[in-house]
Amino acid sequence: MPRLDTCKLLNVRTVAVYSTQDANSRHVQLADEAYHIGPSEAKDSYLRGDKVIEAALKSGAKALHPGYGFLSENSDFAKLCEESGVTFMGPPPQAIEDMGSKSNSKEIMLAAGVPCTPGYHGDEQTPEELYERAKEVGYPVLIKAVMGGGGKGMRLVEKESDFISALESCRRESINAFGDDKVLLERYLSNPRHIEVQIVGDNHGNVVHLRERDCSIQRRHQKVLEEAPAPCLSPELAKDMGEKAVLAAKAVGYRGAGTVEFLMEAGTDEFYFCEMNTRLQVEHPVTEMVTGVDLVEWQLRVAAGQELPITDQSQITTSGHAIEARIYAENPSRDFLPATGTLQHLRPPEGPGIRVETGVREGDDVSVFYDPMISKLITYGSDRDDALDKMISALKRYEVTGMPTNIPFVEKCAKHEEFRKGGVTTGFLDIYADDVKVEEGMKSSEESRAMAAVARVTRDREANRSSNAFTDSEGAWRGHGRAMTKLEMEGCDEPVEVWQNRDGTFDVDLGSGKTFENIKVAWDREDKGMEVVIGNKRMEITVVFEEEKEGDLGVSLWNRESGKTLDGENYYEKVVIKSEDVDGAGAGAGGGTVFSPMPGKITAVMKGEGEEVKQGEVVLVLEAMKMEHPIVAG
Repeated sequence: MPRLDTCKLLNVRTVAVYSTQDANSRHVQLADEAYHIGPSEAKDSYLRGDKVIEAALKSGAKALHPGYGFLSENSDFAKLCEESGVTFMGPPPQAIEDMGSKSNSKEIMLAAGVPCTPGYHGDEQTPEELYERAKEVGYPVLIKAVMGGGGKGMRLVEKESDFISALESCRRESINAFGDDKVLLERYLSNPRHIEVQIVGDNHGNVVHLRERDCSIQRRHQKVLEEAPAPCLSPELAKDMGEKAVLAAKAVGYRGAGTVEFLMEAGTDEFYFCEMNTRLQVEHPVTEMVTGVDLVEWQLRVAAGQELPITDQSQITTSGHAIEARIYAENPSRDFLPATGTLQHLRPPEGPGIRVETGVREGDDVSVFYDPMISKLITYGSDRDDALDKMISALKRYEVTGMPTNIPFVEKCAKHEEFRKGGVTTGFLDIYADDVKVEEGMKSSEESRAMAAVARVTRDREANRSSNAFTDSEGAWRGHGRAMTKLEMEGCDEPVEVWQNRDGTFDVDLGSGKTFENIKVAWDREDKGMEVVIGNKRMEITVVFEEEKEGDLGVSLWNRESGKTLDGENYYEKVVIKSEDVDGAGAGAGGGTVFSPMPGKITAVMKGEGEEVKQGEVVLVLEAMKMEHPIVAG
């Protein structure tokens, strides 16, 4: 959704559309009006251009902002807007068509003097023809959906024997996401950087660029960290890229905000046109932070027929540095499987130089129907080191429970010494996979286990205070003036004993001779806060309880004080307290059943009835959140 705060500042009334799933979503609450346009499935709601236009006409809207996805790069929808008398806040339909087709766009760019990657962009699309063309281009080769974007409908093929299966998978994903299965082939650059240039044009022939962004850290062609301006880029090269981006935009009569993407072979000044995104990009805030330009405001002014606020390229300058991280509901320890569920606790970081853009709130659901992004986290600093330090600190203080997120993974990427140096390539995550790998589960410190145990006991005793101050579900009892509770806890070989002393303090025995004495706690229940004195340390922490599988209780802890850790190393830890009635039974491999790790739609079954399945083989392909996920036998 476009930033509604910009519209409010300009006194522009806003109208939202929503699906059944999004009836209570944040954008619906923030808009002045909202209209229901269909069921939760995107194909029955947000991809129904006729329903969107119907809502626009019913509300009397004069213009329509297409957002980041769905119909934002659909030329037929842009035409429908024009035919209905509603201004489409984007480029002309023909420009969308020209740049939306990766094959046509390459021809246009070459004619305009913009360098392009060698490959095959032809109309002959039989598997046999594409197979032969791939051999001509040379392996490794990229198969890319002609109408694709955002990493969808793209496959890297390392060797000839894998080409046909990769082509089939690419086409399935493309037809589901874009309604078109035509592909092109490109030579795969072995060590490229991904540099993109923000451009904006108006209806008066003016086109300017607002410098470049580096988006090289990518996972499966999805951007992880973006920054502006691009590091390790000479002023001359940055100027050349900007000028080529303006040529690209002018070649198609561009209007509105767009992004021209280039691939640049590391260690050289050679760069090639990759594609143009004919919409506002998810990562546009980093450009706004360093230029001081509100791109949504510029879009509104262009849609109103005004000239760009700045038409002289020399007047567009940058100051400082900005970095953006995309925060997703996904499990980095399980091959980044998208996660669903309720955001039981959500507290983004705050402070100078920190900006958070989000469409969700605490208590909202992350569903299987749409992209699992929780927010965009942006930090700004006087220079790159300052912005990066703020990003690392903000990630440590980002509080989320209810589902796994990619925060630990993004933090490892941001802290990596090679990223600190700048100028990394798109191969970063392959080269440093072991360095940024997130392991299943979390090893908690002894201090965190002690604090979690006290938090659990005080929570339960408060809940049971009306019946008996010294009796709870764990069977606490009074002995020598003290009440004791036993807990089973992950990471502890023996039961943990929590003793409440007569003065209100607590002693915790973790077993193996490790004890903590005279722990003091004071709760702020409404704010999920707990002030703790443990040993010689005083901390203000957030404590969130979360029901886990099989009745276990997860206790998440964050140190609220900026720059301070829980245990000398970690700002966040999670402790799991076991349920007493767990019998230890569990399903093992080889039971004849394959369990899907998440809800979705089966798009391909790789094994037939009666066929032997070996461990590690792909059994089926699951489509969820607009991506294909191979499900393997465990």
